[in-house]
Amino acid sequence: MARGCRALPAVLALCAATWSCCAAGRALERDQPFRPPPGWVLAGRVSPEHDVQLTLALRQRGTARLTRLVRAVSEPRSPQYGKYLSVEQLRDVVQPSPATLMAVLKWLQSHGVEDCRSVATLDFLECRMPVSTAERLLPGAEFHRYVKGQRSVIRSPQPYVVPEELAEHIDFVGGLHRFPAERSVVSRAWAKEGMESRGQRAAFHLGVMPSVIRKRYNMTREDIGVLPNNSQACAQFLEQYFHQADLAVFMKLFGSGFPHRTEVDHVVGHQGQGRAGLEASLDVEYIMSTGANISTWVFSNAGRHESQEPFLAWLLLLSNMSALPWVHSVSYGDDEDSLSQAYLQRVNVEFLKAAARGLTVLFASGDDGAGCRRVPGGNHTFRPSFPASSPYVTTVGGTSFKNPFMVTAEVTDYISGGGFSNVFPMPDYQADAVRTFLRSAPKLPPSSYYNSSGRAYPDLAALSDNYWVVTNRLPLPWVSGTSASTPVVAGMLALINDRRLQRGQPPLGFLNPALYRLRERGHGGALFDVTQGCHLSCLDGTVQGQGFCAGPAWDAVTGWGTPNFPLLLRALTAP
Repeated sequence: MARGCRALPAVLALCAATWSCCAAGRALERDQPFRPPPGWVLAGRVSPEHDVQLTLALRQRGTARLTRLVRAVSEPRSPQYGKYLSVEQLRDVVQPSPATLMAVLKWLQSHGVEDCRSVATLDFLECRMPVSTAERLLPGAEFHRYVKGQRSVIRSPQPYVVPEELAEHIDFVGGLHRFPAERSVVSRAWAKEGMESRGQRAAFHLGVMPSVIRKRYNMTREDIGVLPNNSQACAQFLEQYFHQADLAVFMKLFGSGFPHRTEVDHVVGHQGQGRAGLEASLDVEYIMSTGANISTWVFSNAGRHESQEPFLAWLLLLSNMSALPWVHSVSYGDDEDSLSQAYLQRVNVEFLKAAARGLTVLFASGDDGAGCRRVPGGNHTFRPSFPASSPYVTTVGGTSFKNPFMVTAEVTDYISGGGFSNVFPMPDYQADAVRTFLRSAPKLPPSSYYNSSGRAYPDLAALSDNYWVVTNRLPLPWVSGTSASTPVVAGMLALINDRRLQRGQPPLGFLNPALYRLRERGHGGALFDVTQGCHLSCLDGTVQGQGFCAGPAWDAVTGWGTPNFPLLLRALTAP
């Protein structure tokens, strides 16, 4: 439960002393690139009286212990497997030291900042204050307004510093630098080539819809949720809203053949009354198609306040709620190199916290293939996406049908994000699989383009092309992106949780340690291996637009492949 600063007992009693801010300070995020994304235009300085909201990420204790706990509760061979932490137990592990709380609160009060609230784990503070106060609090910061269409944000194009004495107590301050990341689904028509059946027996279809997905992944009418205490969720950002009426129309048009719900049960946050967003409609309609009849939540993080970072606001919600859905689907991402090291490392700990609580968090791998960071004069490199590159989330890539109008085998969707992190080292759970790929792949890009020792992604994949979506009461075809494949997989995992809970087993939690052991345990058929196709990368003379290619077993385009639901269910519910 959120609480004001004044609710932190015994600490504010020490806040009467004036904090003596020395002239020298330390820049917490000097490496944070500041370049407005395309479309954002500078509109001038903000008046000193204008209110801003800043998020202080307080230095946590116990992160090494938290890492060990996550390994123990997520590894099926561990005696601690499935013994997840409550939010109160998690708070006891990560909450900042009394010295950190005292120092930060004294500093804030010395500048007259009192409108603050904490989170249940005590490791974030959200504070509102006038711009004039914020610029005194964080020397170097200059608040400017940037606009894009009808939206505006307030950001500082200059780095900020905190007093040297505070640098050991704060990881970063949110609400100053990062612009809202945008990931939009796309609509594209298929080329006519490849329409012949290639001698395969396959069902003809006019686009991907729930019946096609359920047929391809061997889901039956009986594969629905039954437990009232199971739930799933998707997160929406940037005023992307769904409409309950769209969901009802979608299920009426495409939901025959399996029992399902037609309403989202719980919305967390502000659900606007404007036009529905294609992204939000896609996420909700398809998580509720594969996770059929399972209670569904939507986290709506509009980011309407100009200095709010919507993704950070979602993370704070997770830290502040004692009861949450077990599975979360998030179609959101940013370039790794557009974020500061402090921000990346701290957000990664937030995913550790989610894993410790038994949450399965899935992120879309992105729609730019391997990406490309262009360097003047050559020496381009691939450009990994975050949070897809976090070692503590499950990342979902994309595939297409080999024949676009038949339910056939799948090949790589050329937009499917994948590659290697430049920030996070390769986790132990995937080391063998990834090294096998690097050793056996017949053709790899030059090693200078990627960090072969980094966290590799995606972990698995699903269809990401040619979807039907209902938005604003209109059925729209040809919707594509890993924003489609991610909720599809999330719904299946929520359904597997349903069966696990029925059997008295704990929810899946952080999936990757179990996922990467499926073949070792004789469950290789639980995922359809995708072995054809490559994705996009730099359009230069060396790689000529080609990144990584699919191949046997794990690869950096489709991960382990796509779900064969009955065998995946059997594998993930086996004792």
